[in-house]
Amino acid sequence: MKAIVVREFGGPEVLRVEEVERPRPARGQVVVRIHAAGVNPADTYQRAGTYAVLPQRPYTPGTDGAGVVEAIGEGVTSVAVGARVYLARSLSGTYAEAALASEAQVHALPDAIEFAQGAGLYVPYGTAYHALVHHARVRAGETVLVHGASGGVGIAAVQFATALGLTVFGTAGSERGRELVRREGAAQVFDHGAADCSDAIVRASGGRGVDVILEMLANVNLGRDLKLLAPRGRVVVVGSRGDVTITPRDLMSRRGSIHAFTLWAIDDAESREIHAAIAAGLANGTLRPVVGRELPLAEAARAHREVVEPGAFGKIVLVP
Repeated sequence: MKAIVVREFGGPEVLRVEEVERPRPARGQVVVRIHAAGVNPADTYQRAGTYAVLPQRPYTPGTDGAGVVEAIGEGVTSVAVGARVYLARSLSGTYAEAALASEAQVHALPDAIEFAQGAGLYVPYGTAYHALVHHARVRAGETVLVHGASGGVGIAAVQFATALGLTVFGTAGSERGRELVRREGAAQVFDHGAADCSDAIVRASGGRGVDVILEMLANVNLGRDLKLLAPRGRVVVVGSRGDVTITPRDLMSRRGSIHAFTLWAIDDAESREIHAAIAAGLANGTLRPVVGRELPLAEAARAHREVVEPGAFGKIVLVP
């Protein structure tokens, strides 16, 4: 079968299509025929060798994917051959025609959700829920600002926050992206490239500031974020690509806090809660994964370049 294989860390050009052996399931394992694989910024950091947790080389990238169960190992009872599923990590990587996963990594995909949408579930929606509920501990009636709201995690956060009864502010770098954020439930949307963006957000909050900020690019925005917080406000760092300087007094005066996490460190109870929330949201229509672009598997290098470019619009997926 065809798969993307990384033999050395480096730029997007190290992503190469190779012929590899099709996986076979052992006890407790599942083989999924991949119809779509999600591309996340974290994939690019791993490929470059700059991520906190690095795979052993050679490896096939990809955490998110969706497809049909092709084979099951002995003892597997939660899914059957032919079932539509999405993956929350795998044992072999999802940038491939098939992926090997443990039974616990495979989750039912409703018939109404396309495979390309299913490939944008775990990392974006798991990250958004983990940030809002487990770390920010949001409460209905609060105001949340989602920086970079037009990307995969951003749209997931807008949808989750709206469903939880929060007033949502969002930022995006293009008018197309801002219109998407409005459509998905944000009460107000701002151009994060505008010189008066911070002032406009404070005015929109009635001068009080926002209760929660989800920050996708902390090395650029964190210092300004602290000045936007309401009393007891919280910033949750979802992503960062470098160092940052802050003024601690901005936190002290507001009795605010900064939280950070990695999705890879969630425990079993948090994982069950995340997937239950995703299942409920898909069933009642409050969660609607947005696919911005579908690319052939062979164009993985292009996908890695585009997923970190400004002007994000939904999820990028690879189609084997």
